[in-house]
Amino acid sequence: MKNLNLGVHCSVSGGLELAFDEAKTLGIDAMQIFTRNQRQWKAKPIAPEEKSAFGKAAKASAIKYSFSHCSYLINLAAEVPDNREKSITALTDEVIRCTELGLQYCVLHPGAAGSQDFGTAISKIADGINKVIAATAESKVLILLENTAGQGTSVGGSFENLREIYQQVDTNRVGFCFDTCHAFAAGYDIRTNSGADDTMDAFDKILGLKNLKVFHLNDSKGDLGTHLDRHDHIGKGKLGIVPFQYIMQRFSAVPKVLETPKEDDWDQVNLELLRSLA
Repeated sequence: MKNLNLGVHCSVSGGLELAFDEAKTLGIDAMQIFTRNQRQWKAKPIAPEEKSAFGKAAKASAIKYSFSHCSYLINLAAEVPDNREKSITALTDEVIRCTELGLQYCVLHPGAAGSQDFGTAISKIADGINKVIAATAESKVLILLENTAGQGTSVGGSFENLREIYQQVDTNRVGFCFDTCHAFAAGYDIRTNSGADDTMDAFDKILGLKNLKVFHLNDSKGDLGTHLDRHDHIGKGKLGIVPFQYIMQRFSAVPKVLETPKEDDWDQVNLELLRSLA
């Protein structure tokens, strides 16, 4: 089936442009990548030949939506000033890299409060984003705040958390990524059509569906409200099939990528199931 805006997080092992080889093998039209090693602060700038190879591969590809996931190290709310500065620099660098590669979005985990109150953490996150936007004023890349499982002191487990950040950013270059596993783990019961309707109605009232740019489609190993960020294969976890059928049918125009465990041929199995639900 064409035009489902469906894909996976593709590997860039061996070269950024090789993500398109995996995309072609899987027959997908949306993909997420890491533009750099996500577990290191520093990354080499994208070389001209890398940019050229990626651009050629993109033109030859069926991919319609391509975006990155930011480094897991980034915490714009960090209590240690040096770590916060590193986070702002790393996010700025990520937006620049996405701009050079022609990616539309970069998906960001908002951050963790640590011993700070959430209000302080949220203000620091918004301030950090404002600094990044100002430093990349020529870019059209959107920073997408991802809802979290609400584990530990992570910010973003509730739509209200995300709204507080959104209200403090002075830009139209911020949107949202909705992760199904995270939402369920944070307490949003999307296992039924009515529950999914209620959740998306709440999302619309609080954040605006027009600002929803990407879905992460992940089943959940943890139960409702457990704040356990553990992804499972589609239909194999606590969520079941219903929420994925709901999203595939109601949100066909929104790009959707899998972040399920990379085991054997599971990407193909998960994709085939999702296609059948459309």
